[in-house]
Amino acid sequence: MKRDFYADSIAQFLASAPNQILGELARNNIFSLEQTQRDAWLVEILILQKALAKFDGKIYFEYSIPRMGRRIDVLLLIGAIIFVLEFKVGEKEFPVYAIDQVWDYALDLKNFHETSHGQYVAPILIATQAKSTVVTVAATPHNDKLLFPIKSSVQNLEQVLIDVLRFVDGVKIDTQRWESGRYQPTPTIIEAAMALYNGHSVKEISRSDASAINLSETSDAIAEIIRFSRSKSQKSICFVTGVPGAGKTLVGLNIATTHIDKNNDLYSVFLSGNGPLVEILREALARDRVRHEKEQGRKVKKSEALSDVKMFIQNVHNFRDECLVDSNRPPIEHVALFDEAQRAWDVEQTAKFMRQKKNKPDFQQSEPEFLISCLDRHPDWAVVVCLVGGGQEINTGEAGIREWIDALNRTFPDWHIYISARLTDSEYGAGEVLDAIQSRKNVVKNDRLHLSVSMRSFRAENVSLLVKLLLDLDIDGARQVLSKIGDKYPIVITRNLAMAKKWLKQQARGSERYGIVVSSQAERLKPHAIDVKAPMDPIHWFLDGKEDVRSSYYLEDVATEFHVQGLELDWACVTWDADFRYSKTGWEHWSFVGDKWNHIRKNERQIYLKNAYRVLLTRARQGMVIVVPEGDMDDLTRRHEFYDSTFEYLRDIGFKLI
Repeated sequence: MKRDFYADSIAQFLASAPNQILGELARNNIFSLEQTQRDAWLVEILILQKALAKFDGKIYFEYSIPRMGRRIDVLLLIGAIIFVLEFKVGEKEFPVYAIDQVWDYALDLKNFHETSHGQYVAPILIATQAKSTVVTVAATPHNDKLLFPIKSSVQNLEQVLIDVLRFVDGVKIDTQRWESGRYQPTPTIIEAAMALYNGHSVKEISRSDASAINLSETSDAIAEIIRFSRSKSQKSICFVTGVPGAGKTLVGLNIATTHIDKNNDLYSVFLSGNGPLVEILREALARDRVRHEKEQGRKVKKSEALSDVKMFIQNVHNFRDECLVDSNRPPIEHVALFDEAQRAWDVEQTAKFMRQKKNKPDFQQSEPEFLISCLDRHPDWAVVVCLVGGGQEINTGEAGIREWIDALNRTFPDWHIYISARLTDSEYGAGEVLDAIQSRKNVVKNDRLHLSVSMRSFRAENVSLLVKLLLDLDIDGARQVLSKIGDKYPIVITRNLAMAKKWLKQQARGSERYGIVVSSQAERLKPHAIDVKAPMDPIHWFLDGKEDVRSSYYLEDVATEFHVQGLELDWACVTWDADFRYSKTGWEHWSFVGDKWNHIRKNERQIYLKNAYRVLLTRARQGMVIVVPEGDMDDLTRRHEFYDSTFEYLRDIGFKLI
């Protein structure tokens, strides 16, 4: 796929007439071309034809960054350096958002473009109306050959390029080899949703290396099941498993965006019981739609954009309620994709809700059984796709995957079942129940329905395994995995929250998102200005910028496992309270009620608490700091011994102390 609108040697670029270059840009432009864009290109061409007169290399205009749904204004390959140029035509100043923007582009190449990994990358922001600037060239402290963003006026641009070339020592980039490098991004779920909604394929926005089953392969397996079910007029359910961050949600979104046309009988809906995830994805897609339309000179109200998105991403409870209105009519969709299917409610929780909220005192179906029955109303065919996370149940009444299997055995004997071969693993809690479906004639195991490698962290794929071993108290195993991860994915520990905040800010570059996450049971962090009961808005926390006090960047509001499940940060601060304490005999589970800690004795609630920390410890894409407070001997609810053993356990595993 051609990733630019124009590419040529700098020599040929200098020899070409500006209108000739402009014409090629216009021909390759995939959007409606506004006069403002045409004028901006002409300004950039004229500036660069003057600034590049002394240089040899290659130039690219409008270089695509699918993960971000954006394009780099200009990319230059000169000597040993990749220059990333962002122009702000007509600007006199260098706004913070623009500095982060050009830094983000440079980070994208550095992290996700195969032949850019080992190269120096220099992001440069040019404000065309700015006065001459004092230029400082310096590399970031991450030791990955990425320079700090450089602010340049038009007059300074030539000298900036010279200064950077003097600063860097390296071998000249082979342009042909560089262009042949694969782009293997690891998008956040928000970035992925926006890219898919805007027409990119899952192949463009996901890794495809040999260490992981390709997301497109799993998507293709589901698509085959859907097509086969339609052609044979059969009803099918398939279970897709995966480790935390493996891309299960991304697979679901890919299928839903592929079949987004309501007039097609393959029309699909993406359903999730995760309220914050649904609201954040909807808001992100709506904001992105408004931004795209504005860039093309068109106006669209955000309410209109939200209305369109709501049909494509729905809260599973709203879908359920719609099916309750008419108990005989099938839904418009033949295909329903249930994200985090293990969190669907059991019979008791569903019956309680129906009795109290829907005035249905005799309702006796679990949520999985009722949801399957809704699709079963179709007279011809239907497909249910369950996206299943292991060890992710974190709330009362969440049935786990075994209830889906039980429901199929009780009520739907004719449905075809496609399962991941890993559904028998202990963390899915379905092993015994699966024995009961072995006698069914229409059960198919498919290895392509399991995603075994975390895609959340492009720096270290073994983080989810490390967290599993840590929580399972396998200290030797955890040490071995931590040694494999090394410095690629920094994990540090501290007793000081202020120091942890400072560390976060030092690690993050560009708009890389960071924030504080805590257990919803962490009620004795109030002396550290952390109140888990204080209301926070996940939309603002996850989507707003550094200037907004409600955003995660401010490190004031904190998110719990309920806010962050299914989502991710680049850098996370996990603040560990006394609700989950290490001891020589195993984890201790506590709940703070009134003025004291009480033991949690119910096995179900103990599992929820352990899973809460599993969620918190697997949110970060690039690294994390774990804070275990020192406690206070003058406060009986925060005694030192409530925290010390947990801290010592983490230190014994080998996490670096800051």
